[in-house]
Amino acid sequence: MAFARYQNEIYTQGQKGENPSLPITFADLEANASAALPQSVWGYVVGGAGDEHTQRANCQAFERWGLMPRMLVAPTERDLAVEVFGVKFPAPAFMAPIGVIGVCAQDGHGDLACARAAARTGIPFMAGTLSADPMEDVAAAMGDTAGFFQLYTPPDREMAASLVHRAEAAGYKGIVVTLDTWVTGWRPRDLSAGNYPQVPSRCLANYTSDPVFLDSLKPGEDPTEAAVEKLPIFGGPFRWEDLDWLRSETKLPVIPKGICHPDDARRAKDAGVDGIYCSNHGGRQANSGVPALDCLPGVLEAVDGLPVLFDSGVRSGPDIIKALAMGAAAVGIGRPYAYGLALGGDDGIVHVLRSLLAEADLLMAVDGYPSRKDLTPEALRQVG
Repeated sequence: MAFARYQNEIYTQGQKGENPSLPITFADLEANASAALPQSVWGYVVGGAGDEHTQRANCQAFERWGLMPRMLVAPTERDLAVEVFGVKFPAPAFMAPIGVIGVCAQDGHGDLACARAAARTGIPFMAGTLSADPMEDVAAAMGDTAGFFQLYTPPDREMAASLVHRAEAAGYKGIVVTLDTWVTGWRPRDLSAGNYPQVPSRCLANYTSDPVFLDSLKPGEDPTEAAVEKLPIFGGPFRWEDLDWLRSETKLPVIPKGICHPDDARRAKDAGVDGIYCSNHGGRQANSGVPALDCLPGVLEAVDGLPVLFDSGVRSGPDIIKALAMGAAAVGIGRPYAYGLALGGDDGIVHVLRSLLAEADLLMAVDGYPSRKDLTPEALRQVG
C-alpha cells in the first residue's frame, strides 16, 4: 500500500483551492483538540502521572536517535506490510488502546468511530474494556480489519473468562492484558478538577452487557449503577498466577501490556505468552520512570525472537520508523488518533493515520529503505 499517496491527494486538493480541513502537525492537532473537547475530557486525555516528566521523556527519547540515509537506492515502492500473530498488517502500526476513547467523540461513541477508521484503513484497533459500546458492536464495525481486545481483568474469574470468551466469539485476534492499571496512577490534572472520567461515565458497556455480570444483579437493579458500585473499573491486581490462568483460558494470542524490564519479559515468555507489549502507558500511570523506547532493546534481547509491540511517545512518522528499526514488530499510535477523533470522528482518525504513515513511507523513500526488513538497529545512530 502506497501510503505516500496521501501527500499527493492533499497537494491536488490544494491546487483546487481546498486546504486540509484537519491539522497536519501533532502540535496543531493537540491545540485544536484542546479547544474541541470539554475540559474534563481534555485533562484526562492529555494528562499524565505526576509532573508528567515520563510523558515528556517518552517523546524526547526519540530525539536521541536518527536514521542513517542510504543513497543510490531510491526505492520507488516501499513495502511496510508485516505479519504479526498470524495477522497481516498493511503497515506495522496499530491504534493503541485508550481508556474512555468513547467520550472523545462528539457523539460519545468513539469506540465505534475507531472501528470504522480501522475498516477504512486496514490499521488494527485495540478495543478497550472501558468502552461506550459492547465489544461485539465494535468488532462488527471493523469489517475485515483485524481487531484486538484489551483486557482489564476483573477479580471475579467467571466474569473475566466471560469477557475473554466474548472477545473470542466476536472475532478478535488476540487478548492484550494491561498490567499496570489495577490502581489509578497519581494524575494531578484529574485530581485538580476532581475528575474521575470513568465513573460515572459512558464507558461501561462491556460490563453492563456481560451475561455473567447481569446474572449477578438483583431484580430491578440498574446495571450501570451496580457496575460503578461493585466493580473495580480497571480490574484487579494481575499477577503471575493470573497470567497462567489467562493463558489456560484462551487459544487466542495473549500479549501482556506494560512490560519494560527484561526479566519480566523473559519470565512472560516462559509462561507461554505469544508476544510482549513494551509500554509505560504513555507516562499516564507512573512518573519518573525510564522512557519506554530506552527499555525496548532490553526487552527484545530478553525474548529472543518473540514479537514485541511498542507504544509510548509516538507522535510522528519518524517515531514509528525509529521504533521499528530498534526491532518492534508493530508500533502503537495513541494520543494523535484521539485528537483526530475529537476533531473529525472517524474521518479525523483516518486523516491522522494516513498522515503518520505517509510521513513514515516518505522517510523510507528519501533515506533508501525499501521495506520493513531493511529497518534494523544498524540503520540508527545516536544523535544526542
